[in-house]
Amino acid sequence: MAGIAMASLISTKSHISDAVNNTESYRVLRGRVSVLKDTPDARLMPYLELARFRSVAQIRYPVLRFDLISALVERWRSETHTFHFPCGECTVTLEDVALQLGLPIDESPVTGLSAFTDLDALCYQLLGDSPGDGESYFSGLQFTWLKAKYGELSATATEGELMCAARAYIMHIIGGEIMPDANNDKVHLMYLPLLADLSSVSSYS
Repeated sequence: MAGIAMASLISTKSHISDAVNNTESYRVLRGRVSVLKDTPDARLMPYLELARFRSVAQIRYPVLRFDLISALVERWRSETHTFHFPCGECTVTLEDVALQLGLPIDESPVTGLSAFTDLDALCYQLLGDSPGDGESYFSGLQFTWLKAKYGELSATATEGELMCAARAYIMHIIGGEIMPDANNDKVHLMYLPLLADLSSVSSYS
């Protein structure tokens, strides 16, 4: 009897994917992403290649279907850290990251926070400018500010300016696509010191 009651309960509970064709929009998760939609300036490509970010920089993202993403989330099982499908279990692995994004996964790990006391000076050194305006402490860079750095390059940009723009582009990739967080509109400054020497970026996983 209990089994029949449970089966009846299950049959009446709609799956979140039903929201695709009806008005149950309240069940759909709202994503907070800041993906790059435009191809970077061709002059930045050698520097992105040097840092092993050329492949991920060329990935273009279509319009995200949050209703379908929400349906996928319902298949997630935290006990096994896998998605449960009728055909079996599936999960995202580091190998998927390496194959799809072209990023190294077997190099030195990035852990902890960077110990820099003068973040304003750090931004001037590596990005050629700072959004801090002399503030003693600020923790993140806004995506709109980063876009202005790599999106408005002059025709006579120097190598130093191009390297700064490449770092800004990589910071946007990290904060908007690879390691997004609840800030949504910012990327944490802790990643910036790792981009000081673009030729050594590929030594990190």
